[in-house]
Parts: sequence; C-alpha cells; structure tokens
Amino acid sequence: MKFKLNYGYDGLEIEVKDSNVFDIAESRNADVVKSPVKALKESFRNPIGTNPLSEKISTAGRICIVISDSTRAVPTKIILEALLSEMENCSIKKEQITILIATGLHRPNLGSELENLVGREIMDNYKIVNHYARDRQACKMIGNTRRGTPVIINKTYLEADFRILTGLIEPHFMAGFSGGRKAICPGISYMDMFKHFHGPEILESPFASNAVLENNPFHMESLEIAKMAGVDFIVNVTINKNKEITGIFSGDLEAAFYEGAAFCKEYNSYKIKGEADIVITSGGGLPLDATLYQAVKGMVAAMPAVKKDGMIIIASECNEEIGSKEFVELVTNEKDLDAFIEKIKDPDFFVIDQWELEELAKARKKAEIYLYSPCLSACANKIPDGTLKLVPSVEEALEIGFEKFGRDAKVTIIPEGPYTIPIK
Repeated sequence: MKFKLNYGYDGLEIEVKDSNVFDIAESRNADVVKSPVKALKESFRNPIGTNPLSEKISTAGRICIVISDSTRAVPTKIILEALLSEMENCSIKKEQITILIATGLHRPNLGSELENLVGREIMDNYKIVNHYARDRQACKMIGNTRRGTPVIINKTYLEADFRILTGLIEPHFMAGFSGGRKAICPGISYMDMFKHFHGPEILESPFASNAVLENNPFHMESLEIAKMAGVDFIVNVTINKNKEITGIFSGDLEAAFYEGAAFCKEYNSYKIKGEADIVITSGGGLPLDATLYQAVKGMVAAMPAVKKDGMIIIASECNEEIGSKEFVELVTNEKDLDAFIEKIKDPDFFVIDQWELEELAKARKKAEIYLYSPCLSACANKIPDGTLKLVPSVEEALEIGFEKFGRDAKVTIIPEGPYTIPIK
C-alpha cells in the first residue's frame, strides 16, 4: 500500500505491505471556504461574541495587527487583504496601521521572506515591524500573572489603541491548540517570560498536551497574559492539508478561539485502533518541517499511537537543519535525556529552547525515534544516537523495525504528522 507523507513542499511517497498496515490516522476533510476574502469580511460584520469590527474600530487612532511569522502556514496574505480592505472602508488611514510580526524567539522576517509572507503591495505600503524577543527596550512590563510570570510585552502592541490578533488554529503539543492567545504569548513576549510558561512546572503537566485546553496550564497562562495585554479582536482560521481555509473564527479573544478549537478538534481527530509497534509519521511539511526543532511536534503527536518501547519513524525535510544555535548546542551536548530532564527541574537552570528537547525526551521515553532527513546529513555528528537515529530512508527504518518486532509488526501511518490528533 502506498502513502504520501507531508514532507517539504512536494511530499514523500512510501510503501508498506498491506498485511502490516494496522491503521491510517488521517484528518477528516472539512469543506473549503469559497471566496475567502468575502467570507472573512462577512465574519468581521458578524463576529463571534462581540460587536462588528467597524463599530469597534471607528474611533481608534493607532491600530496594531499581529500576524504569525514564516514558520506557520497561516494564509496571512488573504487575512490581511480582507482586514485592510475593511479598514479602508471604515476610513482608517494606512498611516494608522502597524503590522507586527509575532516571531517569538524565531528570526525576523525580512526581504524576500517578508514579501512571501505579506505580499509586495502590503510590504511597500504599510508599516511592518518584527518582534525581537531578546530586545528588552522594545518591550514593557505590565504586571505578573497569578503564577508569578512577569508579563513583558512588545511596546508597539501595548501603545496601540486597537489591537487585532490573527492566526491559525491547529493542534499544538503544549498549548492544546495554536491560535488566539498564542499570538501574544509567546508571539510578542520578552524572552525572560519563556522560563516561566515554557518551564517544566507547566510542560510536565499531563494536561499540557495536544488538543487539551481544560486544565492545561500552558493555555491558561497564555490566556491570562493575553487578557492582561488586551485584545480587541481576533481573526483565526483553520486550514486543510492543501493549506486552504476551512473555517473562519473572528471576534472575541475567547469565544472565537474556543469555537475554532472545537471545529479543529472535530475534523483533525482520529480514533485509533490501538497502539502499533511502529508509527510512520511526518513533520507536517513546509513550513513546519523546516528544522529538527519544529519536527519534534510530529514525534510528540505520534505518541498516543505507538506502544511503549515501540518505534516512531518520522520524515521531516529540515532544510534549515537543526534550528537555533541554542537548540543546536542543547541537542549536541545533552546526550543523556533522563539526566537533562532532572537538570531542568532545578529552578536556577534555564536555557533558551530547553522546552523542545524536553518534549523530544517525552517522545523518546515512549519509543525509539528514527528520522529520515537527508538535509541533516551534514550535521549528523551533532545528534547523539541516544536522542534519535538518522536513517537513509523510511524503508530502511521500517526494516529495522521488522527485525525488532517481527515481519508481522503492526504499522500505523500518520501522513499529516502533527496536524492529526490520534485519539484512543
């Protein structure tokens, strides 16, 4: 039986014998939104849980629109086209608007990358700024959360009179779902905050998990921070595997987000038959599988579908290799993942990107991980075998699995990787 995994731009075809295929975990197809710009404008006029955008924005002076960076598959050009057109209809001048890119700790989006993100016309005619999480002067402290997290947020956002968040609602391995509040936390938060909401006290909670919002400390902390910063309107969407819009959720920060998350869960969940010996999955395709850092999401998402001490085989292009310099150093130096987990429990220890290795360690504790990624061959010496094993092909990894579990081993395939929610 042949399958196509989400991999890079073009996908990756693999073949598994019919007799070994235990389950195929795939999202359900939702109807594609026809005329998305028109539908978006309609959502502004009939929003969820609040008044029409035109009424809310009529007296605004400075307006800040927060958008996701290039690591997310958000249809930003379409969203901005609709939003900016609506604002023009409300007599809002271009000079009143600032578009803020929620980079989190990622690199800034500049030049051709920025043009690909927003389009040439918007790039040339609107003020666009990147968030720099390491720049304390660009951020302002507004208080502390109930957990004690210092809330230090981008000044451009805080100084605006009207604040709009845009984003994509998809399964997220820590926050339950992306979208909504995540545009602020971590999107436009100062780096010192990450020690708190990306620390082990939150991430080791069983509720800080894929598709879980209730009692999820990551979600609750991010939501509290977003409400402290202030949000006047959100525009969130869901997409299918072809990156087409399937749902539009505009309006109140909480009401619109929760409706979108419920929609996403309905269509992206798959009830698995049980735990397989081997799970073949993906990093989700570009832009999500651009680095090993991002590929961790696919590994963690596969955990419910694989048995203890089983095998996860993941295909992720990683055309930008491992990730940030901090993550490269972590992966290279932390060869004993169990010891690393103990180390990060020390409240005095914290390094940028430790949370991603922590999540990788969770997946590794459940199963062995084999990664197909030719782009990582040049830096293979930086990835310890105890963390994961690089393989020249998915088929070779599968053969290793058959040697370990027998020729009749059960194999589950998750073509869309982290975009699918395996439910037991």
